[in-house]
Amino acid sequence: MTRTVHDHSAWPFPSRWGADDQVGAGNLLTVERRLAALHSVNDGKLYDLSHEIGQNAPFMLPNQTPFLLSMWASWRNSINRRRRAGATNDAGSNVERAEMTMHVGTHIDALGHFSIGDRLYNGISAAEAVTDWGLDKLGIEHAPPMICRGLLLDLAGFDGGQFLDAGRPISPDDLKRAADAQGVAIAPGDIVLIRTGWGRFFGVENPRYVTGEPGIDVPAAQWLTRQDVVAIGADNMAVEVMPNPDPQQNAAGATACAGRGRCLSDRKPHARRAGARAHLELLLHPACRQVQGCHRLPGPPGRARLKLRPTPKRRVPSLAPPAAAADILPADLRLTLTA
Repeated sequence: MTRTVHDHSAWPFPSRWGADDQVGAGNLLTVERRLAALHSVNDGKLYDLSHEIGQNAPFMLPNQTPFLLSMWASWRNSINRRRRAGATNDAGSNVERAEMTMHVGTHIDALGHFSIGDRLYNGISAAEAVTDWGLDKLGIEHAPPMICRGLLLDLAGFDGGQFLDAGRPISPDDLKRAADAQGVAIAPGDIVLIRTGWGRFFGVENPRYVTGEPGIDVPAAQWLTRQDVVAIGADNMAVEVMPNPDPQQNAAGATACAGRGRCLSDRKPHARRAGARAHLELLLHPACRQVQGCHRLPGPPGRARLKLRPTPKRRVPSLAPPAAAADILPADLRLTLTA
């Protein structure tokens, strides 16, 4: 493929970090902000914000295919093979093989996931960056380890029920109202997690889960990026509202990811004790450098959450170390993060 130099001047969303930037809002994760987040920890408990990846994971055709796992080499076959090689201690081993799209289960999107037209984040040409063997630019290996404060905004009960309905847009005013009710303020370098209640259908009512969802609209995506958040996560499939009641609003995810360089994380469970209003004081995100060229990383983004700090207006019972996430987390709290 011929490499050419592109004029980024016509791109309406130039990166403040320069024409060669592939990190986006991850640049906001400064040493000072990491240290401030680490110094805020006084609890040390861990909360898993990921769904298990299994054969009951929902998927949406034709873009997504089901998760498949099979044994590639079993203890029985490996023992036979080693016996033929002269071994006598019968040491067996098991190796599995998995087939999946990177959108299965909880995951974090790289900046190369979304395009606006034929341009990716920072005006990078999709025709050149997207190859048959992955992304030459903006792959998940460029996402930095995310050690920062995370804020959990709980909107699930805003309409009087246990969850928001599919097609229900979350506006900037909704986000502000949730933050005010919880006594928190979004600050630059934060990760914002949005609980809609829709995660309760993950792996339970998959057809319902994938045919629509509540989520942020384009103005909400724009408002969050103006707050200088690093990433946006939600307990739904795609972070944004589906279907969007405004046909002129297309892809809040594209606005946040391709337009403004924010990672998105979907299908995450939220660490929130039932009945307790709290926000995550520290969010630890794994390094995303293992799979070069991928447009997202499946697995446990945000697996470790070190502290739940209750808002000052409400007393929260102390949390004993849980035997499992199910002990403290309702099933609908699984959260998807979009980075």
